[in-house]
Amino acid sequence: MKKAKRKQSSNQAGAIHALKNGSPIVALSAVICGWGCIIRKQFVKGFLYLAMEVLVVLYIINAGFYNLRKLITLGDVEQQKIWNEAKSLYEYVDGDRSLPILLYGVITVAVLLFAVLLIRSSVKSAYAAELLYKSGKPVPGMRQELRELLNQNLHKTLLSLPVMGVLVFTVLPLVFMMCMAFTNYSVTNNKLVLFDWVGLDNFKKLVNLNGSLGQTFWPVLGWTIAWAVLATFSNYILGMLLSLFINWKEIRAKKLWRFCFVLTVAVPHFVTLLIIKQMLQPTGAVNVLLQNRGLTDAPLPFFTDAAWARVSVVLINIWVGVPYVLLQITGILQNIPQELYDSARVDGAGPVTTFRKITLPYMLFVTTPYLITSFTGNINNFNVIFLTSGGLPRPVESTAGKTDLLITWLYKLTIEKQYYDVGAVIGIMTFVTLGVVSLITFRYSGSYKNEEGFR
Repeated sequence: MKKAKRKQSSNQAGAIHALKNGSPIVALSAVICGWGCIIRKQFVKGFLYLAMEVLVVLYIINAGFYNLRKLITLGDVEQQKIWNEAKSLYEYVDGDRSLPILLYGVITVAVLLFAVLLIRSSVKSAYAAELLYKSGKPVPGMRQELRELLNQNLHKTLLSLPVMGVLVFTVLPLVFMMCMAFTNYSVTNNKLVLFDWVGLDNFKKLVNLNGSLGQTFWPVLGWTIAWAVLATFSNYILGMLLSLFINWKEIRAKKLWRFCFVLTVAVPHFVTLLIIKQMLQPTGAVNVLLQNRGLTDAPLPFFTDAAWARVSVVLINIWVGVPYVLLQITGILQNIPQELYDSARVDGAGPVTTFRKITLPYMLFVTTPYLITSFTGNINNFNVIFLTSGGLPRPVESTAGKTDLLITWLYKLTIEKQYYDVGAVIGIMTFVTLGVVSLITFRYSGSYKNEEGFR
């Protein structure tokens, strides 16, 4: 029994172990997928493996080899102009188009990876069936395996479709976008139809302080980080203070106060932001009222001066963000055990000590994941910047404004300027940086290291 268990556990370790320890039938299953299952009378399972292998082989023969060959150069035949004697005019003949070539190349690589996984699964399945056969145990049929997928292997059944969806609609587009960062796909030198691989040239241009892109990138990066810190902690601190104030025992009509602040949540963000943008224009309601009251002689430069614009977008973000923090902190405060406060009062602790020793640690423990996601969201907070300041003010010689974040600058580079290669580089750098910072921060936070601390 121990030997059988060891064999089964080693079988689960991987396909290489199965190839080393299995019979020639198992090895042949790496060439003819499902062969081992068919030999052990698992006909439905075996023919499913074989059918998927046939489909992959047909795709590789019909289109895969061509796509991989073209992927190396991304195309080399330009559009040609040929004189037609019969019609007495020039006719244009389409050449290669690099964008579809790149797309189909990425899909072909994904199909090859799927083929590797298919072979691995076929070998492991054949080896598992062989172990059962040699030990004298019955090899499970299709009905039994389907029952297992609805019982002890239910997690595989439920996760299969979501995982496939993530791979197809998230991972593949990300890989496709990342590949653009290593090309010269842009309007520069007319590289929108036929472009080439350029390696790390785009990354070098972006971080080069002497280049125009580098001189724009570093200030935008600095403001993006400053904005993320200000937007995250201003909302969190003010929302926490507001929640503590409303939950104070001396405050009456708590539900009314919460309702008033939650009203800003009920109105869609883009509507609120567009209204505020109109109110802060030189001829908007705020400036008109201030001038009519004689408080200002000229319109205040809410979006025309860099300092004013940055302060304005931070304050706007506070207005639309604090109610969410208020609701979250209110729920946390209501879940703090009352016994902790009673014990603190018995020990003679005052309100400040109680807040510092009980309330604040509990809130930080629970909301650390929220702070991380909020910081990440503010790095990519497209709506607040784009719908209010629009990145303004923007110097004439620059592609980015003084309030532009990396995400809004990326939008302008790709949609307005059609610099898709540089936009892809910015997207990769933002994604990698945020991923690393978020994982490290959460890994060393109390919420992760001491999960049972407040239970």
